[in-house]
Amino acid sequence: MSRVAYVNGQYVPHGHATVHIEDRGYQFADGVYEVWSVFDGGMADFDGHMTRLHRSLTELRIDIPMSREALTQVLKETIRRNRVKNGIVYLQVTRGTARRDHPFPPPGTPPSVVVTSRSISPLKTDAIAEKGVAVVTTPDIRWGRCDIKTVGLLPNILAKQIAKDRGAYEAWMVDDMGLVTEGSSTNAWIIDEHGKLRTRDTQANILKGCTRTTLLDILKEEGIELEERAFTVEEAKRAKEAFFTAAGAFVMPAVSIDGVKIGNGKPGPVATRLRELYIERGHRDAI
Repeated sequence: MSRVAYVNGQYVPHGHATVHIEDRGYQFADGVYEVWSVFDGGMADFDGHMTRLHRSLTELRIDIPMSREALTQVLKETIRRNRVKNGIVYLQVTRGTARRDHPFPPPGTPPSVVVTSRSISPLKTDAIAEKGVAVVTTPDIRWGRCDIKTVGLLPNILAKQIAKDRGAYEAWMVDDMGLVTEGSSTNAWIIDEHGKLRTRDTQANILKGCTRTTLLDILKEEGIELEERAFTVEEAKRAKEAFFTAAGAFVMPAVSIDGVKIGNGKPGPVATRLRELYIERGHRDAI
């Protein structure tokens, strides 16, 4: 079955989906995006992603393209037309199409909206999680508003390629003080050498991950204590466990950092259990 994309009011074959050459997302990376995990045809962490989308648009002064109800229907219809049971749905909103000029285009210029969806085998991602993955570290060279989920991802792409070049799954970015900020597309967590579960607080110019937010709720329900406190690369390497969270990865155990084995070099019990709990929540609450 050929894939289908939604582009500015129309559902079109994925291979023929296009935007204008002067779309500001293409010219300036002047736009935002969200990615929902799809469980059993429904979207996980729906409200969190929608709230973050509206915040990102507001921070960049991009018009809300349509009502929440209308956008929800577009997302669901794109999932349905692509027959995605388990996978992701991707939404991108840019400031629209206008003559290339740095200032905002004239008022009333409609935002551009693109939605795509594709299947991802849960068996494949589960097999990766069962073995755990390698992480490498790299300097954080991003701009000062990483709390906004923009399509301007060049530093993230460079970090991800560094990971690939080094045979790793993910790169954790490190600030000038030697503290881990977040992954190239994930939030970073450790069980430190003292047994404390830690992740950086979202006041420190990192993205407020929706998977991260849901996991915070799960931790409360399970009575697991958390310290929202930054950690150094060396603390991460001495940790009992390490993992990261994201819509596509859920909770993914990291078994090495820069080639240094974490714990016994296998996924730890806490990360494994939290992954199970998150997936259970995703199947239960997806809409």
